[in-house]
Amino acid sequence: MAAAEVILRRAEPVMGTVVSFDLRPQGLAIDVAREAMTAACAMLHRVDATFSLYRTDSPMSRLRRGELTLAQCPPEIGDVLELCAEAKRLSDGWFDPWSLPGGLDPTGLVKGWAAREAAGALARAGVGAGLVNAAGDIVGFGAPQAQDAWRIGIRSPDSPEHLSSVIELHGAVATSGTYERGSHIWDVSAGRPASGVTSASVCGPDLALADALATALVAAGERGLHWVDTAGYEALIVLDGGDTRMTDGFPALTTSEA
Repeated sequence: MAAAEVILRRAEPVMGTVVSFDLRPQGLAIDVAREAMTAACAMLHRVDATFSLYRTDSPMSRLRRGELTLAQCPPEIGDVLELCAEAKRLSDGWFDPWSLPGGLDPTGLVKGWAAREAAGALARAGVGAGLVNAAGDIVGFGAPQAQDAWRIGIRSPDSPEHLSSVIELHGAVATSGTYERGSHIWDVSAGRPASGVTSASVCGPDLALADALATALVAAGERGLHWVDTAGYEALIVLDGGDTRMTDGFPALTTSEA
């Protein structure tokens, strides 16, 4: 009988949410894996201190108010804004942090970027496999011992106890929606809160871009599925009323509720 796989888990309150870790050291010493997880959590707190718009003294807040130039900011801000510009291009302008009420706001990409960076640091430290889940923005690396790939359930907007889909994860999946926080996503084309889509999930290689594209897809709805596909990502959206739409390659193992 095969030995049970060692699993390390942690739930870290940070960035106004909880980021959870599910790690499989797979040969790495357990204390080393724990140290890597602690370092990843510390990195997330540094990201929060850098980008939080709730902190008036954060570099992002100061840049937004014109108190700092981009050159005076930590380099991470420039990296994130470059990704924001790429997401704006890929989404045909539906993701546009420069056109939001109140000014520049890269929030729709930062959480996914931070989770991606945490997962990358864990992999470089030698952790064999793991998941980092930043409130529904999930990135995986390696695979658990019992199967070839991670399997992820995407919750139904109607109930956290039901699923819209189960997918086989290759890279990352991000979900944005209105079912928990209300209409907080801005439709930049109409200049008002987005409506018509309850949730949007985007799968692909880069969690930062998947996060941004999912945010944009809540605003764009069905008309955004073509640019998600063109960008090399896959998507599932749940419309108001419960109907679903998806790209042809969305990696669903099942779309029945469970």
